[in-house]
Parts: sequence; structure tokens; C-alpha cells
Amino acid sequence: MSPVLAAAAAMVTIGGLLLAVAAWRGEIPQRSSTRSTGLWTKAVDQCRKLTRRQVALGVLGLAAGAFLAAVTGWPIMLPVGVAAVVGLPVLLSEPPQTELRLLEALDRWVRVMLGVMSTGKSITDALRLSVRQAPTPLAAPLARVVRRLDDRWPPAQALLAMADELDSADADAVLAALMLSIQRGGSGASGTLHALADTLQARLRALREIEAERSKPRAVVRQVTIITAVVLGGGLLIARDFFAPYGSPVGQAILVTLLAVYAASLAMLRRMTLPRRRERILRSAS
Repeated sequence: MSPVLAAAAAMVTIGGLLLAVAAWRGEIPQRSSTRSTGLWTKAVDQCRKLTRRQVALGVLGLAAGAFLAAVTGWPIMLPVGVAAVVGLPVLLSEPPQTELRLLEALDRWVRVMLGVMSTGKSITDALRLSVRQAPTPLAAPLARVVRRLDDRWPPAQALLAMADELDSADADAVLAALMLSIQRGGSGASGTLHALADTLQARLRALREIEAERSKPRAVVRQVTIITAVVLGGGLLIARDFFAPYGSPVGQAILVTLLAVYAASLAMLRRMTLPRRRERILRSAS
């Protein structure tokens, strides 16, 4: 019973420490001490940045690892349980669709600009009025553009600053067209925006089809990983003699190596399904 008690004590102690850190982040104010510098300060800052979900996953991972370590008698299962519970949701989750969301926002904004300019407004006036109907990803950058225009910034410079904030090749294409239209005195701006709207729609359709295809291998990998984890976990509980060779120090080293290789393959597959970053066409002087 001593290994069980030791694992349970470790789980309770470390879990209590994590919960204390989470409570400290939310209730205890940060002290302005000039003496606390170095690695301790960095560690405290990282603890303060932890979300409740991350803390909960850490505690759950400690519980799972301590349970497996107590059942199998393998100390290595404690860090393995934490790594599995904390890392697998990251490796198997859907990546954030930042590029797709921004492209949808640009498409809506360009159509808002077209509607405003159809009433005879100039590009700068359309920029000011489009803030009221700006999509969420563009609301703050457009508000800053309007403030810069009010501060007597040249329109092209204000749009270039917005392009640097968005840091997107798709946004560069839209903002570059507006900058060229402003330099030409607004002639042909509506036609340029119409062409841009059609291009954005075509790119949106293509990007949605690509993401739909990318989600298929992610779903397969997710299902295989879950089934494998369930089968291996059940085997550790039921058929302990089959996994007995992994109880030796050499066996535990081999087990960690195999798990690390599998985690690395999951990370590689996830990276392969991420969209490649496109080169921008607008760059500020700085």
C-alpha cells in the first residue's frame, strides 16, 4: 500500500499547489517588489498567465498520472499522465481559423465600403462611415485608422499602419487597392472594390474547401488516438502481466521513447495541416 499512499500524497500536494496558484492569480494583488527578479519572477508570471482550463487540466493530469502510477507501480506514469491530459487536447484540437475569419471580415467590409461609396462618398469618408458596420476582427484597426485621419495622418500612411497591424497578405491586397485609388483621386475605386469582392469570394470558397479536406485526417487521427489510449489504458488495468517488461528501468525508458515518438508524429501531422503563411506585399518604412 505504500506506493499507493505515496502517489496519492503526491497528487494531493501538487494539485493543492496548482489550485493555490490559481486562487492567488485571481484574488491576491501583484506586489510591486523590486527584489523579486530572475527565474522566480518569470515562473510567477507564467503561473499568473495560466487559465482556469489549463489549471484544471493540470490537476486532472496529475490525478490520472498518480492513479496509473499507483496501479502499475511505475513512477514514470505520473509525468506521462500529466503530458497526455495537457498535451493531447492541444495536438488533437482544431487549429484556430484566423485566416478564414479575417478573410470573411474583409469580404464583409469591402461590401460595406461599396455600399457607402455608391452614395457618392469619397474613400476617406467611406472609411469613417464603415466603422459603424465593421466586422469584429476589423473594428479596432478601423477605429485606429479613423483616429489617425483625425490626427491629420495622410490616408495612405494610415492604411499602411492598419496593414501592419493586421499582418495579412489578404488585407494587404485590399488596403493596397484603396491606397492606389486614393493616390489616383478615387477614379475607378468602385470598380477596383467590385473586383476585390469577387476575388475574396473565390478565395473564401477555396479556403473553405481546403479546411474541409484538412479536417478529415484530423478526425481520423483523433479517433485512432482515443481508441489507442482506451485500449492501452484498459490493458494496463486488466492484462498487467503483458506489460510487465515495461516495469524495469530499461522498459520505462523504452516506453517514454515510444510515447515521445508518437507525440512528435502527432505534432508533425498537425503542422502539415496548418496553412502556410503567405508573403505580404505591403511593408512600412520602419
